[in-house]
Amino acid sequence: MTRYFAMTSTLHSRAPFHVAIIMDGNGRWALSRGCSRAVGHRAGVKSARAIVEAAAGCGISILTLFAFSSDNWRRPPEEVEALMWLLRAYLRTDAARLAKKNIRVVVIGRSDRIPSRLRRDIRRIEDVTKNGNRLQLRLAIDYSSRDAIIAAARKCAELRAFNRVAFEHALVDPRCRAHSGGCEDVRPVDLLIRTGGERRLSDFMLWESAYAELLFSDRMWPDFAVEDLRQALAEFRTRERRFGGLVQAIRPEIGPEVTNRATQH
Repeated sequence: MTRYFAMTSTLHSRAPFHVAIIMDGNGRWALSRGCSRAVGHRAGVKSARAIVEAAAGCGISILTLFAFSSDNWRRPPEEVEALMWLLRAYLRTDAARLAKKNIRVVVIGRSDRIPSRLRRDIRRIEDVTKNGNRLQLRLAIDYSSRDAIIAAARKCAELRAFNRVAFEHALVDPRCRAHSGGCEDVRPVDLLIRTGGERRLSDFMLWESAYAELLFSDRMWPDFAVEDLRQALAEFRTRERRFGGLVQAIRPEIGPEVTNRATQH
């Protein structure tokens, strides 16, 4: 989605560390307990809240959560309605708390198909949290990576400026630029986590994850805890990232004290 940042050894020039999560398994978690899928989605919101709270303390500077896929419109209407309600509830109830914790919220994805009340809630939370600089929380709502890539290609064709820099700038979500600013500086994904036992990307951050480390967890999302996140970060630090070259790339600093704790469990 954006340019790469050079890392130096100084704290102040440290590159942002970007984690993206496909929060999968809510429905199966609920059905295995004899509950409705909506119950699983509510439990998933609680897990998301805990992970967001812990992210900055784990050294994560950008956290992108796959909240609602463009393909999720195919779900039963009652489930889609429940998901829209949960998204609105989260945005309304957590706006002030996230702002207080210096967390900036950015929403990416289409805006024309979601309910107008949800659009208002998105604008409000982006405005309330716009000064946050401890963590950027990016929520992908009605999001399709393939659609975003097609839109960026069309824009570049219209501008007759088809190169990688122009394309990556065009790929930045226009709502992101309009409401929150600074999203041109969001770096590619460093670590992509998918819960729920599946082993696919499901049209999520395809361009941005070109060199991401992938980690698949068998835990259903409602069971994915802060310690699981720490374990994932510890695993990330064991991987060599060459970006196509032969020399090991410098890893983003994600907090050795956090990963050391993770390896003790």
